[in-house]
Amino acid sequence: MQRRHLLASGLLAAALPQWTLAQGLEKPKLTIAVGGKNLLYYLPLTVAEQLGYFKAEGLDVTIVDFAGGSRALQAVVGGSADVVSGAFEHTVNMQFKGQRMRAFVLQGAAPQIVLGINPKTMANFKTIADLKGKKVGVTAPGSSTNVMLNFVLAKAGLKPSDVSVIGVGAGNGAVAAMRAGQIDAISNLDPVITLLQRSGDLKIISDTRILAESDKVFGGPMPAGCLYAMQAFIDKHPNTTQALANAIVRADKWIRNAGAADIIKAVPESFLLGDRAVYIDAFLAAKGALSPDGMIPEKGAQTAFRALASVDDKLAAAKLDLTAVYSNDFAKRANAKYPKG
Repeated sequence: MQRRHLLASGLLAAALPQWTLAQGLEKPKLTIAVGGKNLLYYLPLTVAEQLGYFKAEGLDVTIVDFAGGSRALQAVVGGSADVVSGAFEHTVNMQFKGQRMRAFVLQGAAPQIVLGINPKTMANFKTIADLKGKKVGVTAPGSSTNVMLNFVLAKAGLKPSDVSVIGVGAGNGAVAAMRAGQIDAISNLDPVITLLQRSGDLKIISDTRILAESDKVFGGPMPAGCLYAMQAFIDKHPNTTQALANAIVRADKWIRNAGAADIIKAVPESFLLGDRAVYIDAFLAAKGALSPDGMIPEKGAQTAFRALASVDDKLAAAKLDLTAVYSNDFAKRANAKYPKG
């Protein structure tokens, strides 16, 4: 009898830390919507899930994957998800549309989006102007890959309507569309980009995996993947929001110190698109564009606004409160809690 009491007490003690954490969370069970979970753009999300960082914070997280960031956003707006793991610029666009959303922890310091042409269908490509009338694949219409495309087109004097935008997803479907010549160009991310590049099915013309090039393209720091939510959710669930930020900051710092072999072990086999060597190359190409600490750059909101305004005259004329689309308070506390990850 005494042994059973001791065993029960031991089990209770082992479960107590996580149980205690959950007691302080307003919503320990929640859903995160993401558009293209396999992308290196969202690697911190996967690491936080796979290494148990969400659970360590007392969270029971369900991650639902969509074809692109715009669809993940729709899930939160529609109420089927609580938080988006998506592109930062959506918070700016949604404020313009009257929806108060705020980013609270960063995954990507640069968009990591690559715009490239199909060497089979555009062998004579010389400038961005040659894309006029062509079919360009993006993860999903309205997603960050579409925003990047529109911005590059605008700098070349073209309108979004000057090309045909086709949603091709963020995996094997995108690769197949390029190889079959169904699209003339693509705006996508790794590992799709590295896979196409290695097989000779892509010629890169703009690469924001490189921080310096991203700053040059956008004219300043362009924050990318982040966790964002309705302001009402953050106000109602501050402890839950903090727990999410804690997990992502830990993941950011783990990735910063991780080698290729560590990453391969951490991600699901399906993410590798059948080629581990390609995934390793993709990780090494994108690693410098991932956030080291979850902090959103102060000028990031202005950069995102300029990118969106370049192709939307109505948004350009709008008076937005860009301080309301992000907060570093949660990331600061997460860094204080996990200074070394």
